[in-house]
Amino acid sequence: MFRPLSLFIGARYTRAKRRSQFISFISLASMIGLALGVLALILVLSVMNGFQREMSGRILGLVPHALVRTEAPLMDWQTLAQQVAQNPAVLASAPVTTLDGMLSLRNLMQPIQISGIDPYWEPKVSTLASKLIEGDLAALTPGSFGVIVGQVTAWRFKLRLGDSLTLIVPEIGDSPGSITPRLHRLNVVGIFKVGADLDGNLAMMHQQDAASLQGWPSDQVQGIRLKLTDLQQAPQIAQQLKQQLGKGIDVEDWTHSQGSLFSAMQMEKTMIGLLLTLIVAVAAFNIVATLIMVVADKRTDIAILRTLGATPRQIMGIFMVQGCIIGFSGTLIGAILGVIAALNISDWMLWLERIFGWRLFNADVYVINALPSELMMQDVGLVVGLALLLSFLATLYPAWRAAQTQPAEALRYA
Repeated sequence: MFRPLSLFIGARYTRAKRRSQFISFISLASMIGLALGVLALILVLSVMNGFQREMSGRILGLVPHALVRTEAPLMDWQTLAQQVAQNPAVLASAPVTTLDGMLSLRNLMQPIQISGIDPYWEPKVSTLASKLIEGDLAALTPGSFGVIVGQVTAWRFKLRLGDSLTLIVPEIGDSPGSITPRLHRLNVVGIFKVGADLDGNLAMMHQQDAASLQGWPSDQVQGIRLKLTDLQQAPQIAQQLKQQLGKGIDVEDWTHSQGSLFSAMQMEKTMIGLLLTLIVAVAAFNIVATLIMVVADKRTDIAILRTLGATPRQIMGIFMVQGCIIGFSGTLIGAILGVIAALNISDWMLWLERIFGWRLFNADVYVINALPSELMMQDVGLVVGLALLLSFLATLYPAWRAAQTQPAEALRYA
């Protein structure tokens, strides 16, 4: 069976036992270094994906994916909701009224954002019911001025179910530039825990009570909260809805309120990826040193091949094949180990915590109390492609040097 000369000799050089054990060691070290770099890059990117998934599920499960609002309070939100539901990207909708205020109890004060919700519609668009650690969503009844607060707020004010606290809402006075605070007594009927900043700056009450605090009729709402099929397409979907509903209606997606957080997380993932890419680059360019020493070791063989008629291109191909085999082997081993580690790192960390009796992430300190991981094949493909490209580039200079070997000069000192 015909095989190209460069491929045949390059593969044979890779398998052959060299006279210099040091060169063999450097080749093995290059392969292991490349495998470790690829493994680390795949594993870290998967962990970063897992953190993003956890934060998205926690935060975007409570904040609106998109919010439809008009300049004046809505009188008949169901009619507008039916128009919005014609868009296939909208899964569900629910009324919402938001207001900002200040919680006060026993000389302690804290800013808070109150969301007026309907306990019947809210489970269709949020995960609030599943995040309650005390109380029940049904306890939000009209006229009771019950409130569901986050765990951080409950800790700060030492609140329990049935406790009362004061909500201070600013109101514009009659004279220009004057603001009059209005005080309202709220009763704690539930405590939720998301594991994010929302635990300390968000609270829920019944929509009719929120309308009362705004001075509106009980059936008026500020807007409609939407649940979307694809969170990443929220800006495009919001723009489509805005064009669909016409003038006088504004549609705001989650990136306006939470976009900075997720942009920071994406930037962190990018920067960590770039730093780890340097590890892969260092390991890949170790192939340069390996091939330079191999070329020096094989000068006599190169001269004989040139004498027998091998062209400089074929000589160059021999050592490119050898370097690519080292790079491909290291990349393949690293990719396999990286995928295995990314799929099992969460279970391995739990096993280590049980064995040694310590917690890597304390639930009282960290937002996430486990090590999440989400393997994305596009990340694996990107890492593998990058490692193979760097390995290929690392072979060019040593192979070119080998092709420049002069047979007469090499054989003179053989």
